[in-house]
Amino acid sequence: QVQLVESGGGSVQAGGSLRLSCVASGYTYSGYCMGWFRQAPGKEREGVAGINLIDRVRYADSVKGRFIISRDNARNTLYLQMNSLKPEDTGLYYCAASRSCTYCGGSYCANYWGQGTQVTVSS
Repeated sequence: QVQLVESGGGSVQAGGSLRLSCVASGYTYSGYCMGWFRQAPGKEREGVAGINLIDRVRYADSVKGRFIISRDNARNTLYLQMNSLKPEDTGLYYCAASRSCTYCGGSYCANYWGQGTQVTVSS
């Protein structure tokens, strides 16, 4: 059974930092592209960042220069370091796994999703 479990969300003030983690199980982690999506209240889910099988990374324009995505295949873990956070970064952040590695906006089209972790940035 595939599981993606996110952690690390929380509430911070603008300008602060958070580091999200996603632990994967139930499939061959190293064979999937991975990514992060987010969904703000009243808005559609959007791709934030993605990392492929050779650690090539992609970012949405809105987070370039502030967020860093990385993966540790030995630990089956995906990370998102978020710096210089803004109120508009507030949302539910989802971890996603993509078998096809098809690009979807700022990330990769997902076959599997996590349950999400909430990030709230206050001004």
